[in-house]
Amino acid sequence: MWSPEREAQAPTGGDPAGLLPPEWEEDEERMSFLFSAFKRSREVNSTDWDSKMGFWAPLVLSHSRRQGVVRLRLRDLQEAFQRKGSVPLGLATVLQDLLRRGELQRESDFMASVDSSWISWGVGVFLLKPLKWTLSNMLGDNKVPAEEVLVAVELLKEKAEEVYRLYQTSPLSSHPVVALSELSALCANSCPDERTFYLVLLQLQKEKRVTVLEQNGEKIVKFARGPHAKVSPVNDVDVGVYQLMQSEQLLSRKVESLSQESERCKEEARRACRAGKKQLALRSLKAKQRTEKRIEALHAKLDTVQGILDRIYASQTDQMVFNAYQAGVGALKLSMKDVTVEKAESLVDQIQELCDTQDEVSQTLAGGVTNGLDFDSEELEKELDILLQDTTKEPLDMLENPQETLYTNSVPKPRILDAELEAELEKLSLSEGGLVPSSKSPKRQLEPTL
Repeated sequence: MWSPEREAQAPTGGDPAGLLPPEWEEDEERMSFLFSAFKRSREVNSTDWDSKMGFWAPLVLSHSRRQGVVRLRLRDLQEAFQRKGSVPLGLATVLQDLLRRGELQRESDFMASVDSSWISWGVGVFLLKPLKWTLSNMLGDNKVPAEEVLVAVELLKEKAEEVYRLYQTSPLSSHPVVALSELSALCANSCPDERTFYLVLLQLQKEKRVTVLEQNGEKIVKFARGPHAKVSPVNDVDVGVYQLMQSEQLLSRKVESLSQESERCKEEARRACRAGKKQLALRSLKAKQRTEKRIEALHAKLDTVQGILDRIYASQTDQMVFNAYQAGVGALKLSMKDVTVEKAESLVDQIQELCDTQDEVSQTLAGGVTNGLDFDSEELEKELDILLQDTTKEPLDMLENPQETLYTNSVPKPRILDAELEAELEKLSLSEGGLVPSSKSPKRQLEPTL
């Protein structure tokens, strides 16, 4: 974070990203309060203390996140948060509180927390704590020196995850072992300086996702194979594969260099031929042929090395597939632990029996309830025939008297017998006094006129 290049570019007098709270420019009274020092104890005025801490603590961490850094110092924060020539007087107290809560950690303490045999390789790039810092800690003084480097714990974890994903998506992930110099070049944009890069590696080692080993004066890094896997120690196979990879790169660079030399000899032969210097042209062509033979020999060696590496990579893939098959078989055995063919057949028989029972119940219910009454089907058929005969006769009677049919169709009319009409007429005659019904009167005269 605080490399000399960054320090030269560090702004003073405000946040370069323009992401400070609104009251930074609008509320002079509140900013004067926030720039003032904390009381000696929170018990004096807990409301003012919490208000200041609630403003500065998130701002310090968000500023570091926006800058993409994990290391911070009090002096640099004071310069970054200058306002109208004033610096916040309570930043030291804010850093002490963040240290107490574990959101910040001293860089030296973080290094000491990583139990590793390879930590010695990175000690040289870190500054040792001055003697006065050590004495102040021993005497119980928790003040944060302006030059002491602190590490934002959560931001360092995020940066470590970013570097791990960057490696996983790069061509270097074809093998878990990679040179430290190659990894550093890959992470140049994510880690702004060497110290941040080493802190990230220490965090990954703390999470057991990488391990570092020095081989023939060069440091190599081994990554875990999966995002949730733990890294295994570097073994002879890893070292052998790394040496093959280095040999492949060396041969490739040599072939490229000889190819350029062959082209140069060819161009010299062409110029000599144009100038009429035949002997010089022949010497250049002979040098070109010798170079091409060396290139062919190197190509053969390079093909051999690449073939071995391809077989190693294929064997690693086969091992991964084998492990996956083995895990799948174990899971299948566990899931089929209580399942047998006999149990499956018994279960199918029970299901069939239940289905048959259900069908019988449905048929029984569909038959209905007779309430103990038995009906003769022959009698029912005779009664049905009589009803059919009656329905066939009624249309014929209607055709004999079409007017009556029309009347009947328009207004329903009850059927009245002649004897009933005569009896009704006789009653009327007797009631009027003196009218005697004549038994010889024709019946048609007694019919009412419609």
